Formats: sequence, structure tokens, C-alpha cells
Amino acid sequence: MHKTRNIRASALALAVLGTLFVGQAAASGFQLREQSVKNLGKSNAGSMVGKDAAVVSLNPAAMVNLDKNTFQADLTVIDLNAKFSGGGAILGNPAKPLTGGNGGDPGDPTPVPNMAVVFPMHGALEGLTLGASLGAPFGLATKYDANWVGRYRAIESDVKTMDLTLSAALKLSDGVSIGAGFIWERAEATLTKAIDFGTAICAGSGNPANCFNPSYPFQPQALDGGFKVKGADNSIGFVIGAQIAPTDQLAIGLSYRSEIKQELKGNLYFTGVPALLASDPRFANGPGGARLVTPSVTTVSVKYAVADNFRVLADYQYTGWDSLQDVTIKRSNGTIVGSEPFHWSNTHFYSLGMEYDFSPALTLRGGIGKDKTPTHDTYRTPRLPDNDRTLYSIGASWHLSDSLSLDAAYQRIEIKSPTINLPVDAASGNTSTLAGRYTGHADLVGVSMQYRF
Repeated sequence: MHKTRNIRASALALAVLGTLFVGQAAASGFQLREQSVKNLGKSNAGSMVGKDAAVVSLNPAAMVNLDKNTFQADLTVIDLNAKFSGGGAILGNPAKPLTGGNGGDPGDPTPVPNMAVVFPMHGALEGLTLGASLGAPFGLATKYDANWVGRYRAIESDVKTMDLTLSAALKLSDGVSIGAGFIWERAEATLTKAIDFGTAICAGSGNPANCFNPSYPFQPQALDGGFKVKGADNSIGFVIGAQIAPTDQLAIGLSYRSEIKQELKGNLYFTGVPALLASDPRFANGPGGARLVTPSVTTVSVKYAVADNFRVLADYQYTGWDSLQDVTIKRSNGTIVGSEPFHWSNTHFYSLGMEYDFSPALTLRGGIGKDKTPTHDTYRTPRLPDNDRTLYSIGASWHLSDSLSLDAAYQRIEIKSPTINLPVDAASGNTSTLAGRYTGHADLVGVSMQYRF
């Protein structure tokens, strides 16, 4: 039953790993940049130097730009449209093609909410600004058809992170401020996939040729079962930043968000286990988990006022995805189930944008961005068929009064078609190949409200 042990180990390893890497997010990897609808409308250009309460979690030093108590609520809906074309096979003599369709569209419209509040201090505390925010910096959800050709690699993935950030900013002098924030992060993850118990039994029978003998009662793809894993954890991190505005026209912001390490702990569930394997403790439901490390993020922003009513903006962001070189899967008793390599690379994001005050009541904005992927052709899987992206954005603000303004934005993300080419890997128990190409794009629509009092 050595082969069965390998297949079972892979099922657990890939399932827990799948909770970490879920589908196409709105930025490369599984990063979300949708903390602010204003930023969405300019492809995040100038994100660290705006008059926007979302800077509580982005660059606390920029909170000094807000001279009144400010409450802000943002909601962005992310709609991924993707299509897979390809197939796979269980290798042998002869090879058996994998059955199933293309999986359908794995992305449904997903709302991403964010809220922030900023309080400038007065009197003896003049120059100090306090803020708090709730937001989702990482995660998204995807779901393939249950019987698709890649069901043994991925079906459903759902990961959510929610950050509570408490920040403070100090104005050191005219045009110079610093800030820092404490981050409490909640991470939750759920994943399902199929398990080919037919292959597990025939391959573990002592004669792997049984998998290609039509008279053998247990055949590949004839006894599919299911696997589900759920896990959650809480952890902490920090964000620090600075803002320098040497003139009324120019502002520069710098921010650093730390890695946050989560030890996802939860339960493993097997369904459809054949009677032959029902008493095997390796397929018993029970506790398990893995480490999730959300990456560090360093961002530099620039804003320059060409005229009183026209501003150009730019952003550069460096994301430390090399924190995800591999993931080790363990049971609750510390037994290592397996380790899967990912070899992600650090990524660079660039964007340019503009804002134009059409009138005192209306501001228009737009932007374009380039976002590199951390994935590689060698290791890319259906869990995250990610690739380089180009962002196109437009947005507007309506200043209804001195106290109330509304924002709206639309962003189109064009994704360079990624390919996957996954071989049989006996060491991790993957007994079939999967190869193909994805085509797709994402549409993001956001609305927000800011109230000053």
C-alpha cells in the first residue's frame, strides 16, 4: 500500500496548500489592493500620499493630510472571468485520459469591504493623528465544476483575511510626518478537491499494472471521493510609514508592511472512502494544518501638482513573495505529511495616474499599472494560475458638501494567458498529468463614502 500512502499524503498536502493559494486575486499572487476606491480609480498611483482614510493601513504617516474627523467605507466587487482549455492522463500502457470538462468559470463576483476612521488630535496633542481600519489585504475565492478534468488538483478554494489596524501619525514639521500601526489579522481558509481512490487501490495492490487491466475491479476515475480542509488562525504584524512634502506641489510617501505568520489549524474531512479503505487511519477525519505567511510589502508613492486642479501620481510596490518558497504540512501531533515547493519570486508593481478637478464638486481620475506575477511556469497549478497583469482604471469623486463625498471607480485587469504543465509526481502522489492554458480577465467596480465631521 506504499502507493496508496503517497496518494493520501498528496491529497492532504495539496488540500492544505490549496487554502493558501486561491485563484486569481485582484493583484498578483493572492494580494488585494482594494482598500480604497479612490486608489482603484487611479490604479493605486499615489496611494500613500492621498487625503483618504484608507491610509490608516497603507501609510499611517499620511493620516496628517486629514484635518477633520473622517469616516470612510469602501466596497469593491471583483469579478474574475477565466477559462481553461487542456487535459491530462493517467500514464501507463496505454495511458488513460482524464475525464471531465474545462471546469467552467471559476470566479464569481466577490465583494471586498473596507472601513476606516481618522481622528486628528487638538490642544496639547496637536500634531498627533489616530486612526483605525478594518480591511481585507489578501484572499479571494474560486470554484471549478466538481467533475472537471483537473478535479484531483483543485475544485473549491476560499481564503479570507481580515485586518484590524490601529495607527498613529505624528507631524514632525511642516511637510514631514511619520506613522506606525499595529495589525491584528484573522485568516480563514476552506478547500475541497477530489481524490481518485480507484487509482489509490489498484496502484497499492502490489501490481500497478492492475490500473490498466480492465478486468481488475478497481479502476482509475471509477471511485472518486472528496477531501475538504478548513483552518483558521489569528496573528499580528505592523505597518510603518513616512511622508515628506518639501513643497506645496510635491509629496512623497514611503510605507512598509511586515510579514504576518499564520499557523492555520483546523480539520480534515474525507468523503466517499471505499469500504476497502474505511478502516485506514490515514483517511480518517481529524485535525491538521500548515503555516501561511502573508508577505511583506514596501511601497513608494509620489504626487505632483502640475496645476491647482491637476495632479500626476505614481506608485512603486515591492512584495516579498519569497516568503513562500515551500509549505510543510503537519498533523496536529507534529507528524510531517509532506512538503510542497512553490519557489515564488518577489514582485514589482508600477502605476501612473492622474487627478483632475473638473469643478469644485467633481474630481476625475484615471491610471494604468503593471503587476508582475510571483509564479513560475515550472510550479504553476490550478490553485493559482496567475501571470503578469496590466491594469486600466477610471474613477470620480462627487463632493456633495464640505462634509460628504462619494466615490466610484472601475478597473479592468488584463491577465497574460498562463499555462500549466504538471507531470506525474510519485513522491507526492500525483498519479496523473494536467496541462493546458488559461485565458481570462477581471473586472472591478467600487463605490465609497467619506464623511468628515
